Amino acid sequence: LAAAFANGMEWFNTFGGNPVSCAAGMAVLDVIEAEGLTANALDTGAYLTGRLRALAAEHEAVGDVRGPGLYVGVDLVTDRSTKAPATALAADVANHARDHGVLVSTDGPADNVLKIKPPIVFGRDHADLLCDTLHDALTRCATR
Repeated sequence: LAAAFANGMEWFNTFGGNPVSCAAGMAVLDVIEAEGLTANALDTGAYLTGRLRALAAEHEAVGDVRGPGLYVGVDLVTDRSTKAPATALAADVANHARDHGVLVSTDGPADNVLKIKPPIVFGRDHADLLCDTLHDALTRCATR
């Protein structure tokens, strides 16, 4: 392992091990535990995935919904059987969502996956807003 780092490039971290940084990190972990944010991510993530799968049942352009917790990918396709990527549609949906106050990005080799990774405080009301906005975006953008 040491030989792998002996290539002339020294790695360092300016603030690593600093007592203030460590205290800040511990405070964040305390809040995550006290506010039940890990359980929230699991519960809200399952709810979000269920809502997104319901969207897939309504919109042929949704080829797949996957991901654990609050980190979810939604594949947009031109054909469900071939899984041909719908790159332009993904961009249109992401832009429509942004114009309506919801931030998602696109990713994947064909840039056709809506990448959803909200903050850990994301709740069911937020999931409803996201899914309602995506439903509207898919309805409007798919007919262009």
